[in-house]
Amino acid sequence: MAVISTFGVTYLHRQNPYMVAWWSAVFPGFGHLLLNQYLRGTLLTLSEVFINSFAHINEAMIYSFCGQFEKATSVLEPRWAFGYLLSYLIAIWDSYRSSLNQNK
Repeated sequence: MAVISTFGVTYLHRQNPYMVAWWSAVFPGFGHLLLNQYLRGTLLTLSEVFINSFAHINEAMIYSFCGQFEKATSVLEPRWAFGYLLSYLIAIWDSYRSSLNQNK
């Protein structure tokens, strides 16, 4: 089954919901891109990058990998980190749910 629009041709086929959820776990929004939901996938990807930069998660990960746990906890912004966790889990759940609905 294919959908033809001004942006191109999109082929719809059955997706494994676990694979779509895995791609969303790798990077939020990638599962939606796999389901051809480009706007939602782009918004989730950009929100992940935005929240990640404000929470300083990558800096905290580097410090924790080097064994400097005190620096990691001082760099991390807890409110932004909880927002990151929330957006991460919502992206995984929504991509799984969307793949089940699209497979029907």
